[in-house]
Amino acid sequence: MADDHFDAAATTWDQEPGKAAQARHLAEAITTGLTLTGHERLLEYGAGTGLVSQALAPHVGPVTLADTSEGMRRVAGEKVASGLLPAGTRVWDLDLESSSAPDERFDLVVASLVLHHVHDVPAVLSGFRSLVEPGGHVAIADLDTEDGSFHAHLHDFDGHPGFDRRQLARWLEEAGFDDVSVADFTTIEKDRTPFPVFLATARRT
Repeated sequence: MADDHFDAAATTWDQEPGKAAQARHLAEAITTGLTLTGHERLLEYGAGTGLVSQALAPHVGPVTLADTSEGMRRVAGEKVASGLLPAGTRVWDLDLESSSAPDERFDLVVASLVLHHVHDVPAVLSGFRSLVEPGGHVAIADLDTEDGSFHAHLHDFDGHPGFDRRQLARWLEEAGFDDVSVADFTTIEKDRTPFPVFLATARRT
């Protein structure tokens, strides 16, 4: 799906019902499930406007946001300037499907409802491994396999209709991660239909 959709949605993204609460819920799950020291270098991949990073900011160290949508990056930059995101937060244009991972390391990489938009998921997970410091973690929230109705309102959606949890776990292991866990996280309701969401965590040894 082209970035045009996200560019157009960026200015009102944070006002969409449930998005901020969902981001806080994910941050709580990550801080509960992983032992954080408060100094972790955080990369949020496919960060959009940085809602998850806003919620995680009190629990981590330096924050970097990465997104391919210029509109989302612009709004994220405005939030840094206004203090909604920590001073010094970096905003990157990064697509791990088409570009190599930069020569940087992070202690925690987070992706929230991003991977189902990615065509080559193993390539992105391999990029995550390159970016994660040994001993660091990834945390990925995404849709369980569904019938395609989650994105039925988008005529140009060309991603995945969710994921089989065992397949995603195998991809994480093949990318070089250990201690892989995929567990129930939450449910998103659209048009009175519930869509289960899992949280996958893994560690680079």
